[in-house]
Amino acid sequence: MAATVEGVRHRTVEANGVRLHVAEAGPEEGGAPVVLLLHGFPDLWYGWRHQMAALAARGYRAVAPDLRGYGDSDSPPDASSYTTFHVVGDLVALISELGQPQVFVVGHDWGAIVAWQLCLLRPDLVRALVNLSVAYHPRRPEMSPLQTIRAACGEDHYMCRFQEPGVAEAEFALYDIKYAFKKTFGMCKPAPLILPKDKSFFDSLDSDGTCPPWLSEEDISYYAEKFAKTGFTGGLNYYRCMDRSWELSAPWTGALIKVPSKFIVGDLDITYNAPGVQDYIHKGGFKASVPNLEDVVIMEGVSHFINQEKPNEVSDHICEFFSKF
Repeated sequence: MAATVEGVRHRTVEANGVRLHVAEAGPEEGGAPVVLLLHGFPDLWYGWRHQMAALAARGYRAVAPDLRGYGDSDSPPDASSYTTFHVVGDLVALISELGQPQVFVVGHDWGAIVAWQLCLLRPDLVRALVNLSVAYHPRRPEMSPLQTIRAACGEDHYMCRFQEPGVAEAEFALYDIKYAFKKTFGMCKPAPLILPKDKSFFDSLDSDGTCPPWLSEEDISYYAEKFAKTGFTGGLNYYRCMDRSWELSAPWTGALIKVPSKFIVGDLDITYNAPGVQDYIHKGGFKASVPNLEDVVIMEGVSHFINQEKPNEVSDHICEFFSKF
């Protein structure tokens, strides 16, 4: 059952061989500009509910799919079916179904990674981009993503610990699912997420397991209901395909993102506090890789789930940027 959010309608779209659950708000017909909203892990279309309302109120058609492996969308059983190329293929098919030659795109976390990849592979489809939390990092031919993470943070970085199929799933299953989401959404330690050998993922988080003030118990219940049904394997498979996506992206080594872009991140976000990231963002590397990067916004006192923690501010940033086009 889809969550009842005022003004949001739901449907299923056949895209690239998978059925995607799509939530929409705003004008249904006509030439309203489309904003495609892409969630991360462990999230759903629901994470964009505030932005959908704000965009619809300004005349945009907001479209937020559950990405493959999540929520009410299909979860292909093969773990190798979750490369960024697979997910971009889903989005290209979805954009075609929407009947628009170009769309605006907003991504968060894995959704941001996929959005950067969409702009790299099919820049003709993206009018402008706002990405949250994860900056674009060009392909390094000498080191895969996992090799890079291990070199910087060691084997106990959470992305490394997620690699073995079934291990993280078994660990997650030991916890009450509502408690797990409260722990995850409440994390705010500005440092890479390292999981000591004697600690689980959730025990390694700095949050206390109470509901963050920017979420309701109803919100937590919706996430718990959906992930209790699907499990976490679909989302974890994105991490397990990181190096495969890197291998497949070899033809785009050295390619730049030329779509007009804006980037927003909280200063407490684990991604912003990864080794070397702040220097990359602020000392020219990011702008060199994304030459049409028009703005970088650092939100003080804000952690990873920025679009839900500061919904009005993020919505205003998105709408202000897209209004230029």
